[in-house]
Amino acid sequence: MTLRDPRGTAYDLTGPDGAPVVVLVHGLGLNRAVWQWIQPILATRFRVVAYDFLGHGESPDPKGQPTLRDLSEQLCALLDHLGISKAAVVGFSLGGMVARRLAQDHPDRVTALVLLHSAHRRTPKAQAAILFRVAQAEDHGPAATVELALERWYTEACRTARPDLMDLTRKWVLANDPKVYPRLYRILADGVDEIIAPTPPITCPTLVITGDEDTGNGPEMSASIAAEIAGAQLLILRGLRHMALAEAPEAVNGPVMDFLTEVLT
Repeated sequence: MTLRDPRGTAYDLTGPDGAPVVVLVHGLGLNRAVWQWIQPILATRFRVVAYDFLGHGESPDPKGQPTLRDLSEQLCALLDHLGISKAAVVGFSLGGMVARRLAQDHPDRVTALVLLHSAHRRTPKAQAAILFRVAQAEDHGPAATVELALERWYTEACRTARPDLMDLTRKWVLANDPKVYPRLYRILADGVDEIIAPTPPITCPTLVITGDEDTGNGPEMSASIAAEIAGAQLLILRGLRHMALAEAPEAVNGPVMDFLTEVLT
């Protein structure tokens, strides 16, 4: 049975009572099921909250054009509902942007950050490319972008060897409402400026991870994110693209578990 907070946010709660809390925030077009490769491992040691953000999975649609802060406040409200005063936040892609917005607005509530394949300032060419994809989504829905997304997200070897994983990811993306999906996509395109070089800076322990073949959120971006957070650790995964957490869970799970164990226990 799906758990929901008073605002309708759908979530799962696993792991031992009283353990340090870790919240998992998925990326654009996906849902909380994307954490299936790491959630059970984290739940052996931590209290784990995985939820669907607005317009995704089983959570309600946003009203009007949502902002990055709206997504951050959705998470804050969920923590309030669960009686959680502070938590570590693991954010993937757009979820990493949500995590940084929360850490800026409510630094007392964030014990640590893990930022997976998340965005920093784009080049003009990269910004034009993502705005083009937003326009495609506005005109034709998620079906217009999903096949090229699979190419950006997974290596060629994985796409060939794992048609089941391609089908699953495609199913997640195509399940999004064509009228709602572009509004969330616009946050991914336009919300980055809100979280670049924040004042005051983020100070909590932070691990930043990306793949060296992630063309949209690659090593330069991750290095820039890490450079803005004192003491942040940076890990570049070799031979992997955007969805490393699904393609090669072992490459992500160990470093994330080791980092959270070190800083939370």
